[in-house]
Amino acid sequence: MLNLTVELSKYVILTLMVVYTFYCFYLVRRQSREDQAESLNKQILLIVLMDTTALAVVFLKTRKMEVIVFYCLMMAYFALLLLLYRVLYKKASMLLLNNMCMLQSIGFIMLCRLHMESALRQLLISAGGGVLALLIPFLIRKMRFLRRLAWLYAAVGILMLGAVLVLARTSYGAKLSLLGMQPSEVIKITFVFFMASYLCREVTLKRIIIATAIAALHVVILVISRDLGSALIFFITYLFMIYVITRQFRYLLLGTAGGAAASVAAYFLFGHVRQRVSAWRDPLAVYENEGYQIVQSLFAIGTGGWFGMGLCQGSPEKIPVVRNDLIFSAICEELGGIFAICLILVCMSFFLMIVNISLKIKNPFYKLIALGLGTEYAFQVFLTIGGVTKFIPLTGVTLPLVSYGGTSVISTMIMVSIIQGLYILREEEDEEIERLRRDAIQRAREREQARTGKESVRSRRSARP
Repeated sequence: MLNLTVELSKYVILTLMVVYTFYCFYLVRRQSREDQAESLNKQILLIVLMDTTALAVVFLKTRKMEVIVFYCLMMAYFALLLLLYRVLYKKASMLLLNNMCMLQSIGFIMLCRLHMESALRQLLISAGGGVLALLIPFLIRKMRFLRRLAWLYAAVGILMLGAVLVLARTSYGAKLSLLGMQPSEVIKITFVFFMASYLCREVTLKRIIIATAIAALHVVILVISRDLGSALIFFITYLFMIYVITRQFRYLLLGTAGGAAASVAAYFLFGHVRQRVSAWRDPLAVYENEGYQIVQSLFAIGTGGWFGMGLCQGSPEKIPVVRNDLIFSAICEELGGIFAICLILVCMSFFLMIVNISLKIKNPFYKLIALGLGTEYAFQVFLTIGGVTKFIPLTGVTLPLVSYGGTSVISTMIMVSIIQGLYILREEEDEEIERLRRDAIQRAREREQARTGKESVRSRRSARP
């Protein structure tokens, strides 16, 4: 009976995920406020049903009361976050918030199945991130001086990365963490703020060269620290922002050529890079060493097939560092390839929503921030999923909001809350423009009525004998 329940549950979870994904793109259509609110509420219901079904299966398989406690805490976290956002920020993007909750739900489910202590720690960290997520939109609206702090953002980023290079211990071949946190995750935000604030007012060759030098310093420190995944994210974000600011295709070509040359140089200079590339080219040839991780990842993806083996039915724990870098493989094994495709589509919807917000923002500083943060998010998703599927070499970056990692979760939640703040500003700008338009129309009507009244008076006077 238990096996039948687990087998049926995977189809229920898959159906809920497919319907949720459909609503992600359905909500992009123009709808009345009532229809949109109804669709958003249906998304929340789908998240609750999926979490309930998944954790019920985990409880039935493990018989651990910690699963029930975790479920109650998780539901309380989502309920408070969604309720407070709706109360405090009536103009916020609820689709963006729903997608964040869905991605976190998937991460909580997999972590609960893999390692309960990690799931509880992730939930507590997310709760702290939720507090920041509620404060930051308010601060974004009030702190209009942020565009004047370009050199502060650059100094903070370079000093923190330098501290990691000098003081951090090597872990998995790279220097990543300092004092229990991964500073590069936070510096992704300060880097985007530097680029936006330095180039939003004036775009000259001198400023582009200086911005390039600062960006190169960030990337070089990360490369020396062997944090190659973060270095790639910084480089692509810089390249994209320069192209958007200048609209010069030649900068894109030059940057791409420079990045390709740097990649070749890194291959010959760093043994760590050569190991990753050899594991990518033929992982079975180096299965006993560097190829073991990617081979186990591919086995898990292949074993899951389209519909997955069901929660607690696979062996994702055999994949090294599965909670951090390769959680997508565990999702494929137990929840299936279709579920994984839906996850990718939700991430795509997340990114497209950010791009849509940025395109409608008129302030160049805020527009560049939204585009830069959206680029970082999308490219990190690409690096993670591309690495575990052997499309590109593994880079060791996490899947945002899904993988285990405190700094990664908090920094991503901060990114989302910054974009929420920008979205609210855009909505207020639109309301102000609409109000001014209505006032102008009303004044024009009043002038027209006054002119018509004067003409009627003149006509009556002229008609008198």
